[in-house]
Amino acid sequence: MHGQSMTVEVGPYEGDNPLYKHGSVHASENRAYLQHEDGTPFLWLADTWWMALTNRLQWPEDYKWLAKDRAEKGFTAIQIVAGLYPDMGPFDERGANEGGQSWEPEFTGINPAFFDAADPKIEWMVESGLLPCIVGSWGYYLDFAGKDVLKKHWDYLIARYGAYPVMWCASGEANMAYYQWDSFSDPRLREAYVERMRAEWTELTAYIKTADPFGRAVTIHPTEYGHNMVEDAAVLDLDMLQTGHSGTVTVARTVPMIRKAVAREPKTPVINSEVCYEGIGGTSYEEIQRMNFWNCMLNGACGHTYGANGIWQVNDEKRPYGESPTGISWGHRFWKEAAQLPGSRQVGMAKKLLEKYRWWEFQPHPEWLDPLGEDADVYSRAYAAGIPGEVRVIFAPLHYSFSGITVRELKTGDRYRARFVDPATGDEYDLGTVTPDADGSWWSGRFKIFQDWVLVLEQTREARAE
Repeated sequence: MHGQSMTVEVGPYEGDNPLYKHGSVHASENRAYLQHEDGTPFLWLADTWWMALTNRLQWPEDYKWLAKDRAEKGFTAIQIVAGLYPDMGPFDERGANEGGQSWEPEFTGINPAFFDAADPKIEWMVESGLLPCIVGSWGYYLDFAGKDVLKKHWDYLIARYGAYPVMWCASGEANMAYYQWDSFSDPRLREAYVERMRAEWTELTAYIKTADPFGRAVTIHPTEYGHNMVEDAAVLDLDMLQTGHSGTVTVARTVPMIRKAVAREPKTPVINSEVCYEGIGGTSYEEIQRMNFWNCMLNGACGHTYGANGIWQVNDEKRPYGESPTGISWGHRFWKEAAQLPGSRQVGMAKKLLEKYRWWEFQPHPEWLDPLGEDADVYSRAYAAGIPGEVRVIFAPLHYSFSGITVRELKTGDRYRARFVDPATGDEYDLGTVTPDADGSWWSGRFKIFQDWVLVLEQTREARAE
């Protein structure tokens, strides 16, 4: 420093930014949920901005606008890729930002100018209270760039951003080959490829944990289950899932996948990190967003990831994203319009409802509801979770509108405050104090509107005291 000197005074943080106030995010001691360094539970509600470090999301106006919108709606995390993007091959011009590509041609060296342009965006996420979940690359870059390049990539990311309260994601869709490859007509070749990638990503994920002196949590984004992307799931602090993008078909397959991951040993916190981008394929609008949030959360997930088609690829009005490597475009909605789709506000309201309670202690309780047959569709499947003796939260889809919902295994003689919450508006309808029938059941009555509803029962203080 050529003889320069200075005095730095460090004092306690007195603001309300949860990332500064409580610290970075890790798995809880019981590995059932996520928490800050000081032990404060962290309710993950992420938005998906895969390509937001490109120059299609302009700094500072666009970036600050979107971050403010998400923070105000209640989002707590952002999934973002650090230069080696999905849905394109290496050095595609759409992957550049104001400083160019993240690497020099042929992966001969890091391009610091790319990260100079990325710095204020990462910093602004943190300043906005949004945990950056930084994805190093999409999985197929192992084939294009090689393991040594990706290790250097991670060394650079850790050195540049590790002091921030971030989470690392080793890869996106880690075991997926590049989109145009057709060499897997033989199932044996595909199996061999997947096994090789699992071994490679296990090594790379372990490398990230070893190389990071800050000890940030590490996860991996999957094609289905994160724990299947690696040979040893112990290297993961969070088990991410991807359950599909096909509207109600995906809703039907999501709950079994969540339950399977939650029940897996050794236990790891579970989050559905990619499901049914709002508007994708002209489907998956707000009612699907509500169903996926509540179905995941009430079946044991410790958070949820939302996404809107148009935002993840940053489809800009002046610079539309265009075709994927498959030759098909994912859609024509621009990112700013996608940001205002109602699903993002509604999942934010759902998260704020859960935050009124000790959500991290919630357990699924299917026995609180009438059993359903295997042939019941997604609009007939209600889910319940909560804390026995304190609170029950039930998500009831629209087929219950005329029949109402019966809550079971209530304690006879106890009293409960019951209310309906409209998941589309956040409006609450107080049903007053209710008591169960002699068999320990209580019927809600018909719903006010033909749609899905959230039913909340809180055991009264008087009943708990007795």
